[in-house]
Parts: sequence; C-alpha cells; structure tokens
Amino acid sequence: MNNSVTNTGRLAWAALRMLLVLTVVTGVLYPLAVTGIAQGLFHDKANGSIVKAEGREVGSELIGQTWNVKGTENPDPKWFQPRPSNSGYDPLATGSSQLGASDAKLTKTVGDAKKRVASFNGVPESEVPKDAVTGSASAIDPHISPEYAEIQIKRVAKANGLSEQQVTKLVDGHTEGRTAGFLGEPHVNVLQLNLALKDLAAH
Repeated sequence: MNNSVTNTGRLAWAALRMLLVLTVVTGVLYPLAVTGIAQGLFHDKANGSIVKAEGREVGSELIGQTWNVKGTENPDPKWFQPRPSNSGYDPLATGSSQLGASDAKLTKTVGDAKKRVASFNGVPESEVPKDAVTGSASAIDPHISPEYAEIQIKRVAKANGLSEQQVTKLVDGHTEGRTAGFLGEPHVNVLQLNLALKDLAAH
C-alpha cells in the first residue's frame, strides 16, 4: 500500500515537473525566441508591413483599402481603384460573398460592376478584367492585375494633369512578377502605386 502511494506520488511529481518545464519552454522561451528573430530579421513584415508617407502611417502592403472621394462612397478618379471587397476591406471581417458562379445575385452584381467600371474608365465592357468586378477570397487583397491598372491609366492621367506615358511608366515600375517566377500572377500593389502617383503629381 505504502509503495503504491509512494510510486503514485513520484509519478505525479514527475508529471508536474514536466508540465512546468514544457510550459516555460513552449509558452515563454519559444515565443520570445521567435518574436526576437522576427523583430530582428523581418521587422517590417512582423509588424504588419505598415507603409508610411509624410511621417504618418497610411496603410499596410498586405491589406487593401478604398480610394473614394472624401466623405462619399464614390471612387475618386484621381486614384487607381482596387478590386471590390465584400467586407469593405475590414481585416476583421475577411471572406468572400460565398455566392456560387451561377447565383443570380452574383451574376447581376458582376454585370452591374462591369458597366460601372467601363463607364468610369471610358473603356468597352469587353476590356474590363475579372478582378475589376470580383472580390478576392479574403476580401482584403491589396493587389490588382496589370490589366486592371492599364484600363485606369487614361482616367488617372487626366485627373492628375499627367501624360498617359508618365502614368504608364509608373504602372510598369510597380508591376511585380510571379512569386519565385512561377507562383501566382503578375500584380500591382494599389497603395504603393497611388503613393508613387501622388509624388509624381506633386512634382
């Protein structure tokens, strides 16, 4: 009986010590080490890839945002516009509309969006790319396709008093290729492009 109690006590104490050791290693030391490495080697990325302009934070490279006329829901013709967002680019409410490709509501929404984008940019509906009228799976994609950026060049150039050649060069300079040369599609970060556009227009 005494041996049984003693053995049980030893096992319980061993288990408790293991719990304490693992708690310290996995709950304190490991997170501190990972955080330290991230802050040391990947400081910007670890803190959300925040973008600053004129001394203040203006957004993140990872999260899209709207570029509307101030105080309205109308897209501002001076800026390159992002793809639609089901959540209004709210990072706390990510996700698609969950509507299937054959859903009548989605079909109407895309059709209406195509007309608006074509009219806003002065191009035929046939030239409107898919990402101009459909949201991403996350609803916060900060990128657009080079094709969507291209149909916006004429409108943006006119609204900012720039030549189309100047704006085209700007878009080309901000077009990124496939990751590692084969993953994903070429894309343009809208925030970075619009900040560069602002600087170009100011000069």
